[in-house]
Amino acid sequence: QVQLVESGGGLVQPGGSLRLSCVASGFTVDYYAIGWFRQAPGKEREGVSCISSRDGPTYYADSAKGRFTISRDNAKNTVYLQMNSLKPDDTGVYYCATDVELLFKNCVLFSDEYNDWGRGTQVTVSS
Repeated sequence: QVQLVESGGGLVQPGGSLRLSCVASGFTVDYYAIGWFRQAPGKEREGVSCISSRDGPTYYADSAKGRFTISRDNAKNTVYLQMNSLKPDDTGVYYCATDVELLFKNCVLFSDEYNDWGRGTQVTVSS
């Protein structure tokens, strides 16, 4: 059974950093594309970053480029999202996701392509 558990969120001041973790079980993260998405209050869920299977490409939303870094630790079956220079607009619930159809595939930042989601972790950027 596929399970994704996010952690690492919290309250941080503007300019601060957080590292989010997405611990996977029931599948091998190295074999599947994984995405990070976020949803702010009153807004639609949006793609932040994703990592393809194996040595495939990573992608970032324009808002995340230069500030966020996605990575994968196969030994821990975990995907990370390092977030630096955080802004109030980064506030929201952050989710990781995958899908059985993304086996050995490149990732995309469209949430419709993902059907297995974690419960999310809250990130609040505020002074």
